[in-house]
Amino acid sequence: MKTLEDLQKIKDKAQESVRLRQSEARCTLKVALGTCGIAAGARLVMAAILDELGKRNVKDVLVTQCGCMGYCDQEPIVEVTDDKGNKVMYGKVDANSARKIVAEHVINGNVVENLVFVAH
Repeated sequence: MKTLEDLQKIKDKAQESVRLRQSEARCTLKVALGTCGIAAGARLVMAAILDELGKRNVKDVLVTQCGCMGYCDQEPIVEVTDDKGNKVMYGKVDANSARKIVAEHVINGNVVENLVFVAH
């Protein structure tokens, strides 16, 4: 940060993040960022999700993180919850499949069946 303009950009980004958390999002994406998830590449998955939402100018989706969900063999895990509370858990997500989840599930409302992880 070297100028007041840089500071304003940081402030605007932070305010947008807070606005999303305070408003009703139509969808929430939760990325498991426990140590097992991080080791499996969850940071890249989170970055891909945020990038894809940004490219598509999607502002009514909340992206958040959580710790380990207890299914370490399925990491990275992404959980999508719609505005009715319906949840879909995706396992072994990489950056490309994260982008597909955004395009197909978040944008078009179609569950990406081949990526769904069903906990037993």
